[in-house]
Amino acid sequence: MNTSFNHSQIGVSLPNLPKKSLQSNVTSPDAVFDNVGGAGLTKSFRLLKRGGTLVSYAIASAMLSTKSMLVNFIDLIAHLTWWNLMPNGRRALFYDVMAGRGSQAFQARSQEDFAQIMNLLDSGVLTPRIAARFPLDHIQQAMELAESRTAYGKVILTPNHSLNA
Repeated sequence: MNTSFNHSQIGVSLPNLPKKSLQSNVTSPDAVFDNVGGAGLTKSFRLLKRGGTLVSYAIASAMLSTKSMLVNFIDLIAHLTWWNLMPNGRRALFYDVMAGRGSQAFQARSQEDFAQIMNLLDSGVLTPRIAARFPLDHIQQAMELAESRTAYGKVILTPNHSLNA
């Protein structure tokens, strides 16, 4: 896949980021939210400062595994439990996003969680990391960048301005 395209020609601006590893760019966060699992989960846990919390809420890496989803999940829970038993001053949790889905309590809890996240975004406590924005008709370039593993942050698709008709 060719990822050498000129972003400025299609109206996309990329931040000027140093070419360093994530570990050298991040200094001991209070919390890490991980939806990938696998080897990255251990790296995320090691990044945490004392008193920090790792929240795992999915195991996307299991999609590439030859092991069953259940075995991958048990492995994840074993890691989280082991880290919590260690005297390292950090916590590791699993948040089941889909627990109780379909119930009114789940829907109410989801709405409350979403409202809290929006309030944190509005107040500036949370800041989304956006690597690049692409118009929808440049989805191929957006996917190439997203899959290139060079984007630090999310790749955002925006509606085309020519969709007025």
